[in-house]
Amino acid sequence: MTMPDAAITQRRTAVVGRYFAAAAAFLLAGAVGLTWAAPDLARGMFLDPRVAGTTHLFTLGFLTLTIFGALGQLLPVALGATRYSARVAGFALWLLAPGIAAFAAGVITGNVPALVGGAVLVGFGVSIAATNAAVAMLGVRERSVTRTALLLGHLFLLAALVFGLVLSGNLYNGLIAAARIRVLAGHLHIALVGWVLIVVIGVAHRVLPMFLAAPKAPRPWTGPSVTLLAIGTPLLAAGLVEGVTSAAWTGCAAMNAGLALFLVQTVGLYRRRTRPALGVGMWFVAAGMAGMTAAGVLGPAVLAAGVHDPRLATAYGVCAILGGLVPFVTGIMYEIVPVVSWNVRFAGRLNRGPVPKVTELYSRGAARWQLGLTVAGVAAMGGGIAAASPEVARLGAGAFLAAVVVFVSQLIRMRWRLPAPAASRMAVS
Repeated sequence: MTMPDAAITQRRTAVVGRYFAAAAAFLLAGAVGLTWAAPDLARGMFLDPRVAGTTHLFTLGFLTLTIFGALGQLLPVALGATRYSARVAGFALWLLAPGIAAFAAGVITGNVPALVGGAVLVGFGVSIAATNAAVAMLGVRERSVTRTALLLGHLFLLAALVFGLVLSGNLYNGLIAAARIRVLAGHLHIALVGWVLIVVIGVAHRVLPMFLAAPKAPRPWTGPSVTLLAIGTPLLAAGLVEGVTSAAWTGCAAMNAGLALFLVQTVGLYRRRTRPALGVGMWFVAAGMAGMTAAGVLGPAVLAAGVHDPRLATAYGVCAILGGLVPFVTGIMYEIVPVVSWNVRFAGRLNRGPVPKVTELYSRGAARWQLGLTVAGVAAMGGGIAAASPEVARLGAGAFLAAVVVFVSQLIRMRWRLPAPAASRMAVS
């Protein structure tokens, strides 16, 4: 590696680390907000400002920033996207981080200037980060399903941004007052399914066989899964916004079929792995798949109930975000962050003495506690919503917060804390 190449790699790694650090901070803020908003969740008050602001801490703050950070590693390394600019990505983060914080705070407190100012910063930041990634992907010669999924996901991200700006502007002009819930539902699905889930599937197609040690396992369903989700998401959103029942149900069916194909393929990868013991990250991925499956089961019931059962809609959102996407993305971080941290801290010491394994940069026992607290917390929140019990929902939110605190401490250990003295082997796993 030449010096210029080394400098580029170092800059890219630093930017990836900043995205992950900001994402972890927003995850912690979202978990704290969750304990505050838990009584509103139990009552099905998904339109309450506390619930809405906290939701954006998870979706924009954690999920979106983590994806942008992971793409900073995936695009140049795995896809050979030489046009990807770490400098541009870093500039986008300087807009995104304060923008997300101001927007969420504005939603929670009702401070319209903070909300609109934050939305503007987020709009510019997302546009810059998405354009940077899209330009890099368009320069890749390989026409893979991963590249297609990432490009589609970024288109949906821009569409979700437009929906979000319309919803923010509604606070001033009241233009869509009567259709606010329908537009919000369309925005939610475009963001979570069109942006996050499609990108997750595209990334998983490339990295899960590596993480599971299943390089020869077939992956025939990624393309059909992405296609069904890409067709179903706008159909559902349009059907919800315009009140066209047939379009909404067709979109729902297509989305569930796409999710089912992804689930079937992921189970196949787990079964065909050559490494008997699962890594920590893959346990979180499995838990995330279970949460997404639960959301897929609840989805048609929510669509059938409409606005008449807000607690069912709230439970659906909890399963999709806190039970599904957050654990899945957390699992991917458990696989990526230790490797990035190890390369920064120990790659230059290979010939200068003993170095630890990658898996020794964090505690597997603590990760197991984190997973148990996450599952228990989401289950308790679901039970609290079903029973309309603020106390049970808050108990679940507290368990979820404890899990996030464990995770943040793990990330801090990966970045700064020296491994235990027993970690003195040369191997990297």
